[in-house]
Amino acid sequence: MFMSFAPMEGVTGAAYRRIHRQMFPGADRYYAPFVSPDTAGTVKRSQLEALRRDEDPEFPLVPQILANNAASFLAAARRLADLGYGEINLNLGCPSGTVAAKHKGAGLLADADALRRLLDGIFAQPPAAVSVKTRMGWASTAEFPALLEIFRAYPLAELIVHARDRAGMYRSDPDVGGFASVPALCPFPVCYNGNVFSPADLARLRSALPGLERVMIGRGAAADPALFRLLRGGDPLGAGELRAFLDALLDEALSSGLSPVYALSRMKELWYYLRWKFPGCDKELKAVFKSRRIENYRAALDALFDGGGFDPYSFYGSRDGYTKEMPLSF
Repeated sequence: MFMSFAPMEGVTGAAYRRIHRQMFPGADRYYAPFVSPDTAGTVKRSQLEALRRDEDPEFPLVPQILANNAASFLAAARRLADLGYGEINLNLGCPSGTVAAKHKGAGLLADADALRRLLDGIFAQPPAAVSVKTRMGWASTAEFPALLEIFRAYPLAELIVHARDRAGMYRSDPDVGGFASVPALCPFPVCYNGNVFSPADLARLRSALPGLERVMIGRGAAADPALFRLLRGGDPLGAGELRAFLDALLDEALSSGLSPVYALSRMKELWYYLRWKFPGCDKELKAVFKSRRIENYRAALDALFDGGGFDPYSFYGSRDGYTKEMPLSF
């Protein structure tokens, strides 16, 4: 099965992707968090720098663009193609209210005419192959058959389907049944995305979708960096390698020039997901989240890892497939 690591803003940046691939190989492809060009198609220099391919031109990475007009998308896409990217992904899945209010991301799914105009313009003369990541609708997944008819009219490199509507955000159950017929209807590869947090989740998904060939995983992989390895029959995450991974990420953040405060903020974004590996460790996790200095953070990690509460088989959403958000209890 072809497995991709989903783009996750604030988590899967360039350093994370590089270190993750070195320590936990298993993902076939990574998608970078979206760049959002202005109306002239200009992309922030910092975003372009994060996508430079000098260090490893063969790294399997697809950049993603958030845009609602073809001229803006194409101008940014040309910049990315110049960096060596042969495929660029259009984001039609971001459910954020601020994004949707600008008629971007999943906001475009509510306007079929605007979506067609965007795709017409993009595919008139794209500088690289274009794939699409979408949700199954704006207010309901029942909207997806009509959306699929639109997508089928274009030579997509791939269609990645997050099996929820925008209204469901990340809380509703994925519409696996609604997705089931999609691959057979498409002349291009189709990838499933939504609530794959453990081997049991993937097994249930494959039972429901016998012909499934591609899957994209985001939150599950952020919560368990060894998940791709585990899904391929490898060893579960070890406490020691998780600590080494975290230390490498923090060291890289500090050596890149980030302030200690900002570096800690980035690590805590990741801990929102990683906390699932430490069930019953609220006191120790509270110290991690409350730390304000590097030395306090490292001491909090020492206490957490030394406490023996690490469980390699505790997955985001819990072992029994429960996939609602786990509230912080501190």
